[in-house]
Amino acid sequence: MDLQILPLAVTMMAGPQIVAAVILVTTTRPVRVSSAFLLGVAVATAVGVAITRGIFALLGDAVSPGRPSDPGAAATIVQLVLVGLLVLIAVRNLVRRESVEPPKWLGSLMEAGPLRALTTGLMVILLMPSDIMVLLTVGANLEQHRAALTAALPFIGATVLIAALPLLVYLVFRHRARSAMPRLREWLNTHSWVVNIASCLLFIVLILAP
Repeated sequence: MDLQILPLAVTMMAGPQIVAAVILVTTTRPVRVSSAFLLGVAVATAVGVAITRGIFALLGDAVSPGRPSDPGAAATIVQLVLVGLLVLIAVRNLVRRESVEPPKWLGSLMEAGPLRALTTGLMVILLMPSDIMVLLTVGANLEQHRAALTAALPFIGATVLIAALPLLVYLVFRHRARSAMPRLREWLNTHSWVVNIASCLLFIVLILAP
């Protein structure tokens, strides 16, 4: 797997995903609930990679991304389409920044238990369009290099590590984190458009990088 795939783990958790992780740290049982969330993220990411790797393996040469040294015309077209979509998403977030609101389900996480947190961890990975695009990219990369699923372990680990950052900050700083996390949660809620645009730009850079 290309090392340039690893930074896509940041995109995996950008947006509502990281906001959910922050919110769960502010619940009454932050460690237990956040741990369940991280388990969901890990399982969903691993399953997502396995599924996308299988899809590209089944389709084979029909949509082959080409050799590692020669991406080919099909891969170039896919990259350009993805870049175009990401630009549109970024512009849409910028234009609608005053009216962009976080999903209503995020607010309900304040009362979430371990089971709800686990389900949320699964859903924020498997149902988010941006994450689906990332998983397809990783699956295509694995097929392109004829790599085993174990080659995706660094990517899966990086995704879980980023998802765990709010919990790690809470465990390290405890009292300071208890007062800081709610403020961070509010900022992310009111500036979700910034996070969305930043993740789009990062993804564009990674796609266009040689």
